[in-house]
Amino acid sequence: MVKIRLTRTGKTHSACYRIVVADQRSPRDGRFIEEIGFYNPNSKELKVNEEAAKRWLANGAQPSDTTKALLKKAGVIA
Repeated sequence: MVKIRLTRTGKTHSACYRIVVADQRSPRDGRFIEEIGFYNPNSKELKVNEEAAKRWLANGAQPSDTTKALLKKAGVIA
């Protein structure tokens, strides 16, 4: 199953996250299919490629709980 989820980047105690489409069997920071955005919780910065996110959701990709909340915040999901 394909999931839309977060991968962690950044330094220790200063996390940043990429929003990626990945196979659910891949490790958290491992191989992914496509990067569709990023989220910085420190500066509250959020950027999502809406076109790619909607395409993957239409194709059956399942967002994680956290990613679902971020996609709602970005206006991708109603």
